Amino acid sequence: MYKKIYYAFCCILIASISFAQNSDDAYKKPLKQVLSDIENKYGVKIKYPDSMVANKWVNYADWRYRNDVEATLDNVLTPLDMKVKKEKDKVYKLSNFEYYRWTVQDGWAELDRIASQYKNVEEWEARKKLLKPALLAALQLSPMPVAPNSKPIITQRRKFDGYTVENIAIEILPGVYINGSLYRPDHLKGKVPVILNPDGHWEQQRYRPDCQYRCAALARMGAMAFSYDLFACGESQLQFKLEDHRRSLSMTIQVLGTIRILDYLLSLKEADTSRVAITGGSGAGSHTILVAAIDDRIKVSAPVVSLSSYFYGGCPCESGMPIHECAGRTDNVEIAAMAAPHPQLIVSDGGDWTDKMPEHDFLYLQKVYGYYHQPLAIENVHLPNEKHDFGINKRIAVYHFMAKYLNLDIKAIQDASGAIDESRITIEKAPALYVFGEKGESIPTNAIKGFDVLENLFKSIPRK
Repeated sequence: MYKKIYYAFCCILIASISFAQNSDDAYKKPLKQVLSDIENKYGVKIKYPDSMVANKWVNYADWRYRNDVEATLDNVLTPLDMKVKKEKDKVYKLSNFEYYRWTVQDGWAELDRIASQYKNVEEWEARKKLLKPALLAALQLSPMPVAPNSKPIITQRRKFDGYTVENIAIEILPGVYINGSLYRPDHLKGKVPVILNPDGHWEQQRYRPDCQYRCAALARMGAMAFSYDLFACGESQLQFKLEDHRRSLSMTIQVLGTIRILDYLLSLKEADTSRVAITGGSGAGSHTILVAAIDDRIKVSAPVVSLSSYFYGGCPCESGMPIHECAGRTDNVEIAAMAAPHPQLIVSDGGDWTDKMPEHDFLYLQKVYGYYHQPLAIENVHLPNEKHDFGINKRIAVYHFMAKYLNLDIKAIQDASGAIDESRITIEKAPALYVFGEKGESIPTNAIKGFDVLENLFKSIPRK
């Protein structure tokens, strides 16, 4: 009896050894099995959809285990370009590797390395002379595409309490349009400032109430404020699909669009070319930083809930082109410093990647502005108890900053007690802000359709 049991056991053992993995097949195991093993071994939970691990294998799986669960997960997942995010004690969520998101320590160390290259204004100016042409080249905007010889398409002006609104489409490449709405003071007196307001990545795009509040308030204060779509968002979706926004060329088209918008606005007889500003939040904050760095016509900037040395922008429209490889590598904080000595407001909060702005990154910016003896021209409004949005407190910070440096009338949006009051602003429904009609029926006949067409056009267009 015992001999039979022993014989059976030996057969099973031999069979298991025969089919055990070895170095010839890289000791590989399915990722799902490895994650299950890790959960059992370390007493943790790893959350993921089955589709995320399907058909994925871990080479030398058992050799990647360490005493620490996070070191083990790092060894297992890094070769697969994957990682985990810790949600709470012993609970992790699987995600794909994010090239644009660094640890705080790594981001700070990289900014320190960058900053070590200059110690005075002369050395910093030499660095800027390397960076600016490199940024334009990385964006494929050097030389610049020739602008279409066409006039903007402008809708009928609408009048509200203290301001007017008209919708405008500008042809930035042959058959490629960027659409927005221009908010003006209802009574123009002499030259007035121009403030660009690119849209961020939040839902409803530039039709959101916070966009309308901001632009209308700035107009009531005495500026021309232009709110406009990001590429493949808003009315741009009449020409391109929403998923096209996550193509690297979107970064270039957005910068080109802002340059073309500024060309038009500064051609208006009432525009004060010495008082030009830009402000945007989230992805539009990254865009604000980049445009202020490469376009000298921008004199004041206010990126909102965007700037960080450990976050490079999670959308290809922020980091899809190789701008961060320029001049031996740069980051968004150094690019923001390129605006110096022009006044700049950094708005940050405690609920996103700007949470530690006052601790390190802002100190670097103050140092660069100090090279010009202008340390007060860089400001940081940090809202530690707020999250990632362009809410009222962020807008208030922008209003006061723009009033200060563009000589605007802040009293035009204050109540009797001096508090900011947006109640006199009318929030329009989205169709009222369209240029090409509620169903796109008025889109120009030459408007191109499709990202492939745009790519071919961009490659072949004449440049100067």
